[in-house]
Amino acid sequence: MYAKEPQYPHDDAATALEPESVLAVIPALREKDYIEACVRSLMAGEDALRRVCLVVADGGSTDGTVEIVKRLAAEFPNLKLLHNPKRLQSAAMNLAVEQFAGPDTRYVVRCDAHSIYPEGFILRVARSLQHTKAASVVIPMDATGQTCFEKANAWIVDTPLGSGGSAHRGGRKSHYVDHGHHAGFDIDVYRKIGGYDETFSHNEDAEYDERVAQQGGRIYLDADIRIAYVPRGTVRALANQYFNYGKGRARTVQKHGKRLKPRQALPILALAGCVGGLLAGPVFTPAFLVPAAYAGVLVACSLGVALWKRSACGLLAGIATGTMHMSWAAGFLKQIFAGRKTI
Repeated sequence: MYAKEPQYPHDDAATALEPESVLAVIPALREKDYIEACVRSLMAGEDALRRVCLVVADGGSTDGTVEIVKRLAAEFPNLKLLHNPKRLQSAAMNLAVEQFAGPDTRYVVRCDAHSIYPEGFILRVARSLQHTKAASVVIPMDATGQTCFEKANAWIVDTPLGSGGSAHRGGRKSHYVDHGHHAGFDIDVYRKIGGYDETFSHNEDAEYDERVAQQGGRIYLDADIRIAYVPRGTVRALANQYFNYGKGRARTVQKHGKRLKPRQALPILALAGCVGGLLAGPVFTPAFLVPAAYAGVLVACSLGVALWKRSACGLLAGIATGTMHMSWAAGFLKQIFAGRKTI
């Protein structure tokens, strides 16, 4: 049904793709500091981009985001503003497809308001969908940072210790995967499976990918289309992010009854081992070895990254790693014990 992993020139001008067949959507909420740069990066490149319907689905911003989009619409007539009363990104995507996808729309491209995109991103994703015949195209994210903690976070998140080896975290090989950072969708598949589940505030992408696989669709990681992103810059922000990620993954497990992968189960085992060791240690001293061993791994991580990058900022890598592991596991367990509730 689907072609094998083809090699093709993404920017081949002879590729027959009608810009009017592409709908691009930017879910947004209080993005005044980022939205203009995002829109301008998406419109940079070939003139055909001005014929793509680009929708900013705003969740009720009161910070000036809406006014900025309206101003940009005077410069880019293809830019549309849509009010998203449900606020969530999942709802933003579904609403944009419902209201702006016409009979000629074949592809939907999802964009992040916080990102600056490479030139021609929208059409490159659409062409990748066109050539691979995949249900979805996902792309790698390359982490980068400015502050010391952002740098340490970026250096570790794209490693197996940080992200568990997720293919879209800095991946360099184009191939079919079971999940990745969402970039584009075949609209027929999107409609067939009902779009995003709007009860998900996090992990809606992985839940969508699960339904794609259940319908026999395939997801193609295009390593030639990449975006850079800046990870969270404080321990608190990182903890909150991964706590919500963990809750979202738990909801996906609850909905589809699928087992965790080993890389996803390890943080839970680490949290359980550390908490259990600290509680049992006062009555059984050897139990302290478990949290001590985990702490040792984090210290080694910090020293290793500092030497690898030749930067003292790398010493914060262990803190970032522990924060990701423990927060994700805590969020997962909280949702599992809470039951099947909307997050």
